[in-house]
Amino acid sequence: MTTTSLSTVERRRAGRVLVLDTAERMFAEQGVFASTSRQIGEAAGQGNPAVAGYHFGTKADLVRAITRRFTVDVERSRAAMLTRLDDSAGIREWLGCLIHPWTDHFATQGTTYFARLCAQAMTDAKLKAVITEEACLSPSLRRTREALTRCLPAMPADVAAARDEVVQQVIVQMCAERERAVAAGERTERSSWRALAGGLIDALAGIWTAPCTTAPPVKLHLVGHGRPV
Repeated sequence: MTTTSLSTVERRRAGRVLVLDTAERMFAEQGVFASTSRQIGEAAGQGNPAVAGYHFGTKADLVRAITRRFTVDVERSRAAMLTRLDDSAGIREWLGCLIHPWTDHFATQGTTYFARLCAQAMTDAKLKAVITEEACLSPSLRRTREALTRCLPAMPADVAAARDEVVQQVIVQMCAERERAVAAGERTERSSWRALAGGLIDALAGIWTAPCTTAPPVKLHLVGHGRPV
């Protein structure tokens, strides 16, 4: 490859990253549904207002690219955590494998945007499907959810599905709220991302182990539900 062509590739790659960064910030701050591809292109200063569509296609494709980038970073963290756990680990340890990769990422990145983007996307069926499809590509997440399943008490399938949805929403919404507060310079109830993670583990362990008052229990299976965390 010539120097000229290499420079072109590097510029294209840099432009793609800039659009991705700009879109993530605008989706978080202005809203996923309020931000248009044209506005993103203009805010990225790329000269061509259609640059977001050129690099990524539709808004759903743009959300997918942002989610994939985040998932790759989180995958490394969760995979490292899994090397330190074995079959003796309990529900709190496996919940930690769900939560800490998210909160540790946010703690080390300064101002972040993904949690707020994710919270909005989870209210839209199409974008929620995009995020969960990307999550399903994570080997470490699948292994974590399999291990968590083995630790949980038996319960009716509908109760398990409902609790699983609550768990996902709590993680996303609590991270989004702290992310917003940190970006705004506001005081938060939890002093750090690590403290938030500890509180989430306490709360979610309670949700999963709470007594059931409905039909006879069956052993649940979380794997394959397609959840973002």
